[in-house]
Amino acid sequence: MTSFPSEAVARIRVLVVGDLMLDRYWFGEVERISPEAPVPVVRVAKREDRLGGAANVARNIVSLGARATLVGVVGDDEAGRRIAALAQQEGIDARLIVDPQLPTTLKMRVMGRQQQLLRVDFEETPDGGCLDTLRGDVEALVAQHDMVVLSDYAKGALARVEGLVQAARTAGVPVLVDPKGHAYRRYVGATIITPNRAEMTDAVGRWNTEAELEERAQRLRGELSLEALLVTRSEQGMTLFTDEGRQHIDAQAHEVFDVSGAGDTVLAALAVTRAAGLPWFEAVKWANRAGGVVVGKLGTSVVTAGELT
Repeated sequence: MTSFPSEAVARIRVLVVGDLMLDRYWFGEVERISPEAPVPVVRVAKREDRLGGAANVARNIVSLGARATLVGVVGDDEAGRRIAALAQQEGIDARLIVDPQLPTTLKMRVMGRQQQLLRVDFEETPDGGCLDTLRGDVEALVAQHDMVVLSDYAKGALARVEGLVQAARTAGVPVLVDPKGHAYRRYVGATIITPNRAEMTDAVGRWNTEAELEERAQRLRGELSLEALLVTRSEQGMTLFTDEGRQHIDAQAHEVFDVSGAGDTVLAALAVTRAAGLPWFEAVKWANRAGGVVVGKLGTSVVTAGELT
């Protein structure tokens, strides 16, 4: 495995587009059960907000030493302003589209003794006007970047993803897509897509053997005109499919504490190392290592270049 290309990564600019969300954590102690219902009572001692979704991808890109521009939709509310403030603190160039009619996607987690007890989600889908603005912003920015990352959490920001992929192709900029759902024709022309095991099953059906997976993956890659397809498989590692065939890497042996946001970290590491000039499989090795580190942390977290080396 080559050394992490820190100097090359420092010159990289990545445009991250997708569903933005605020991850809000309430930490506390559980000392009794509620007399009102058989549920634990959490005495909140600490509150913490973190960037989530596509914003967490951008946060990881900056943490790894590259520069990130972030485009997405937020509401005219406290959570949206919090995302803007956190992005600025993290050194992310955030170009946020504010929709006064839309609540910012917010995931509020209640944690007791370092375990998640409850999650409450607030979310709605942005309207067509916001999506027109988003595409215009992407078209104006894409040529200034070395890589485009489309982070799809099925919250609506990438409802017209075909136009975003086309804008990047027109500018000659590679496109990495973290997909959602099963309608993968939307991603035709991307450079690589990175479905996890469940998402790949949604797209091609269940497979019984590795040979069957390879046949289906390569067929899907051809149908979508992809340069590469990476299936992230949790404890089974990652499998890359390219013109060279199938290449697999086992998962890093780490204690898994929390998988929240691990896919964002993998996507960020893959983007910066590939943009820095590493071959696909070398980039996948670094992404695998980054994912192995971040699952040992609580909540949506980041990995630094120092931790990888």
